[in-house]
Amino acid sequence: MLRSERILSRLAEVAETDEVRKDANLALYDVHLLDSMKTVELMVAFEEEFGVELSPAEFEPADWATPSKIVADIERRLGP
Repeated sequence: MLRSERILSRLAEVAETDEVRKDANLALYDVHLLDSMKTVELMVAFEEEFGVELSPAEFEPADWATPSKIVADIERRLGP
């Protein structure tokens, strides 16, 4: 499974919908698929899946506004 697919899989689990896989530009916070608690849950899921450390204190919701932005951010953090 590609890394981007793994990222979207974790997002779908936390958001409790596969819609995040279908619409890369879905406004996650605007449609209430993510909130502060789910964001922290997603951070923990990414730490478990990829070993990437994410801090809620350094988090900007705009960086994770859509599935495509989340994939880009996690890919950037993980490097090549």
